[in-house]
Amino acid sequence: MSVNGDFYRFDSNRFVKVDYAIAEQLSVADSFLVENGAVRAIQKHFDRFRRGVGVESDLDFEAFRRAVIELLPKTGAWFPRLEYRAFQPVGDQFFLRLREAPERTETLTLWSCDEPDPRVDHLTKGPDLSVCQKLRRKANLHGADEAVILDSAGFIADGALSSIMWWEDDVLCAPDDSTKWLPSITRELVLGLASQAGFEISLKRARPEDLENREIWSLSALQGIRAVTQWGEIPICAPRKHVSFRKRLSLLSERI
Repeated sequence: MSVNGDFYRFDSNRFVKVDYAIAEQLSVADSFLVENGAVRAIQKHFDRFRRGVGVESDLDFEAFRRAVIELLPKTGAWFPRLEYRAFQPVGDQFFLRLREAPERTETLTLWSCDEPDPRVDHLTKGPDLSVCQKLRRKANLHGADEAVILDSAGFIADGALSSIMWWEDDVLCAPDDSTKWLPSITRELVLGLASQAGFEISLKRARPEDLENREIWSLSALQGIRAVTQWGEIPICAPRKHVSFRKRLSLLSERI
């Protein structure tokens, strides 16, 4: 297996392994963590991928879903990616990249982007993947693990490759629709868990400096919930709730 994983093209009802690279950017993508054959909300990932592709495709999505699940390893930790490439010939547009899961951690540090939001389609996962990866690498150069995208007024929109949430006492907060955030399945699941546990939910605008002494989280399909330990010069509250919520989130994984 290469560094970028094994690459498969969907051909009718099956995947065919290919050894060529495609340079153009992705049209739609979706990734999820597979641990020993178990996944969180896998159908939600397929549904989001299908919405991104749209109605113009004549793909048999049920056959595609079955072929993906059949190919997923039942042991080990994996981070497969569904791919749609609209510029390819009809019949050669759908792919699966089967990758081993990268390192996962319980905490991380953040850096606020020092440039305008470079994304072209914040509602679709895929077209902006490469530019968001560049933002994360830029954060790494500033000594942080993840970049946070701010809108033109300085309000938190999204992590480069994650969603940002925070606690105000016992109220779980996240950016509202006045900022551009990518629809996140992990965010949806965590908000649901918080509501079921009796916590109040507040969707609102906030600048990084408004989160002083708050518990702050970064969410993603790969990492689940990670607690923020540093964000520039902003004083960060020691995490108190993330361990219990990580356990709740892990209980949503189901064998495929």
